Order: sequence, then structure tokens, then C-alpha cells
Amino acid sequence: MTITPLRTSLIRRALAATALLAIVASQAAYAEDSAMPAQSARNLAQEENNRALVVHFYDTVFNQHDLSIASTVLAPNYIQHNPRVPSGSAPFISFFTERFKANPEARSTIVRSAADGDLVFLHVHSTSNSQDRGNAIVDIFRVDHGKIAEHWDVIQPVPEHAANDNTMF
Repeated sequence: MTITPLRTSLIRRALAATALLAIVASQAAYAEDSAMPAQSARNLAQEENNRALVVHFYDTVFNQHDLSIASTVLAPNYIQHNPRVPSGSAPFISFFTERFKANPEARSTIVRSAADGDLVFLHVHSTSNSQDRGNAIVDIFRVDHGKIAEHWDVIQPVPEHAANDNTMF
């Protein structure tokens, strides 16, 4: 087989294009890898400890109405994101002491719980009394050094009638 100058030129162009494509692809892969934050290995035992701490705290406070646990489990600089509840351990205790006086039958059933890193997630059905349809709540807690350091929640009333046959729980 005779290789003509035209064929040589085409082969060189094809090789150059292939090399350029390989360089571009490797640079794109490098850029993608360097843009992603490094993932540290999950500490499942610590996540479970965090989850157990939050579940115990939640049950003690919201079902037994025992707020004494708050002074030992909440971090001194506890941050609350619910706009109706003040930040800090002492204000938390004061707020819920009054709330439970007004709603002595209030209960909260944890339907689901999960942990990821320092965050613990609860899916809760909260009621004021046995006749109350209640609220569906998703609580998110951040645990730091064995203390609850921060809390967020999303609260949605359980409707009398739903547009579907699914439950909220």
C-alpha cells in the first residue's frame, strides 16, 4: 500500500484531533474532580449517637414534658431557627414550660428519623390533644460535640381532607 502525501496529511490531522480531544477530555475530568469538595468518610457510629441523642431529647421534652434535659443536652449557644421560639437553652425551657402548661396533652410521635454527619432529621406527627389532627413536622438538628447546637423545622397542618389518598406519614 502506497501512502500518498494527501493520505499522510489526513492521518496526521486525525491523530492531532484525537490527541487534542484526549487532552480536552482529561482537563474537563480534572476540573470536575477539583471542583467537587473532598468527601470524608462517614462515621456511622457517631451519626447513630447523634440520632439517639436527638430522639431521646425529643421524646423527653415533647412527650414527657420534662424540660430538665434541655439544660444538659442543648449547647450553651443553642441556635433556634423557628421564628416563634427564642435561641438559647434558658429561653427554650421557658417557652416550652408555658406551652405545656397551656397544652398538657400535647404529644409528638416520631415517625422517621435519620442522620447524616452532624445533622439529625425527624419526621413527626405532633398533636395538642386526642381530637387534634395535628401537624406534620420535619425537624432538623445539628449536633456538635454531643450537644444539640442548632434547630430548624418545617410545620404543616394535617388537613381534614387531602387531594390524594396518601397520608402525610
